[in-house]
Amino acid sequence: MTLVDTLQVSFKTVLSYRIRSLLIVLAMALGVAAVVVLTALGDGARNYVINQFSSIGTNLLVVLPGRAETSGAFLGAVLGQTPRDLTLKDAQLIGRLPQVRRYAPLNVGEAELSAANRLREVTVLGSNANLIPIRHMKLAQGSFLAQGTASNAQIVLGAKIANEFFPRTQAIGQRIRLGDSRFLVSGVLTAQGETMGYNTDEIVIIPIGYAQTMFNTTSLFRILIEAKSHSEIEPAKQAILATVKQSHDGEEDITVITQDAILSTFDRILQALTLAVAGIAAISLIVAGILVMNVMLVAVSQRTAEIGLLKAIGATSADIRRLFFAEALLLSLAGAILGFLLGQFGSLMLRLAFPQLPAWPPAWASIAGITVALITGVLASLMPASKAAKLNAVNALGKK
Repeated sequence: MTLVDTLQVSFKTVLSYRIRSLLIVLAMALGVAAVVVLTALGDGARNYVINQFSSIGTNLLVVLPGRAETSGAFLGAVLGQTPRDLTLKDAQLIGRLPQVRRYAPLNVGEAELSAANRLREVTVLGSNANLIPIRHMKLAQGSFLAQGTASNAQIVLGAKIANEFFPRTQAIGQRIRLGDSRFLVSGVLTAQGETMGYNTDEIVIIPIGYAQTMFNTTSLFRILIEAKSHSEIEPAKQAILATVKQSHDGEEDITVITQDAILSTFDRILQALTLAVAGIAAISLIVAGILVMNVMLVAVSQRTAEIGLLKAIGATSADIRRLFFAEALLLSLAGAILGFLLGQFGSLMLRLAFPQLPAWPPAWASIAGITVALITGVLASLMPASKAAKLNAVNALGKK
């Protein structure tokens, strides 16, 4: 039998047994679709996290009170000790380092905001003017702690807060009460939505001194640092550790986290997760291969007379093997293509349901899914093909 003959006979056989062929194609398609959709979900989660961290700043370092040990916990907390607080003096010392472009001390709390007969709880960030450029936030109107300002009792409102309290008037220049203090609205943030778990449209920013008075504390929650360049991140980290250690009487009691380290950790974790879910989805392709083998073994019994006739008119055992290989390849290819299309559709549904999640299936997953489907289908046809090739022509023709 020529190659053309083999393909023609295989194609006709596939069409003749529609239910059997449909089951095999569907099993293969679901396996490939699972690989494509799950890898799209895993890779989308990885890209989402990376984009979120990239959006919070560039060349960013975060200084936290307390030293993180290799065990992953704060040793002082385990021993019942309280780590030394971070202070404005620490922030100012860090800000003088040559590797540092900007620094922003940070306090976070909750307070009641009231104005224009409206009242609500808001998240309060206490910091300096550097917080806005360090965190890649933008002002839609006004300014924050501009040079030459007569009063530092200024407040910047998130876009949603400004719209809620002053829907018909300009927020800039309005007086507003936060807790027990009065502030002048000096700026309104551009709407940015949710970033890293909190909504920047629903925050207010006040000077760090007022925040410490309001929350009755002299310590800082964090210090945000922007290094002068990407190459200065590690030198800046070492310089910060050395500077604060000297200021804290020789105790290294702070932790400095770099943006690159966080991104690298999440990237490794989510890449491993993507590979894991791809492996789990690939198991369904193995199950599909077993289905192919079982269905084709049954098909050998059903087609005994046909195989005997082919052998009687001159078909060799190799021809019979190739015939079964071609059938398995056609079915696997149809299943792989259908699965790829279903996977792309499933990924599209994910992106429509969760617009913030970039659930685009990686090219390697689609190629791997189709390749594994084809290999699985051909391997699954080995046993049925071998059984069919061993049939004796006379005995096969004698069976009904």
